[in-house]
Amino acid sequence: MKKLEDYVTTIPDFPEEGIMFRDVTSVLQDADGLQLSIDGMLRLLDGVSFDVLAGTESRGFIFGMPIAYHLHKPFVLIRKKGKLPRETISKEVTLEYGTAEIEIHKDAVRPGQRVVLVDDLIATGGTMKAAAELVEELGGEVVKMIFLMELAGLKGRELLKQYDIASVIKYEGK
Repeated sequence: MKKLEDYVTTIPDFPEEGIMFRDVTSVLQDADGLQLSIDGMLRLLDGVSFDVLAGTESRGFIFGMPIAYHLHKPFVLIRKKGKLPRETISKEVTLEYGTAEIEIHKDAVRPGQRVVLVDDLIATGGTMKAAAELVEELGGEVVKMIFLMELAGLKGRELLKQYDIASVIKYEGK
């Protein structure tokens, strides 16, 4: 049987020279790869007590929804600015190649709720840092962050050192 890493396509020098781009779409396009990815992320939550799963746009939705469904937990969307219809709070995100703004509905997380954040990839950690700050601003507690892949060379764990972080696959480089 193939390992999950076997389903990830690596594209050298994209989007710029020296970067090894890890393409998650090849995982999604294969039923076995998709199943291995969700099962691996579910294992990262063994023994974790939480109330809500929240995912960042858009791949956090892709991986978070089946996990939330499987564990019978509510799912909260953290989206790009201007995409949510009700009252929101927002945070600016420093990205590897610029900045963006993300937001969450004001009623998405209640004070005291224990929240797991999910995304496909941890790189610099900027998006997940902003997502955690949004959850905390609403009174929630981030009890874990899970990722399918981690690019350790971009040091996202350092930015998020106060949180419990786990990834299914860890790549040492960028």
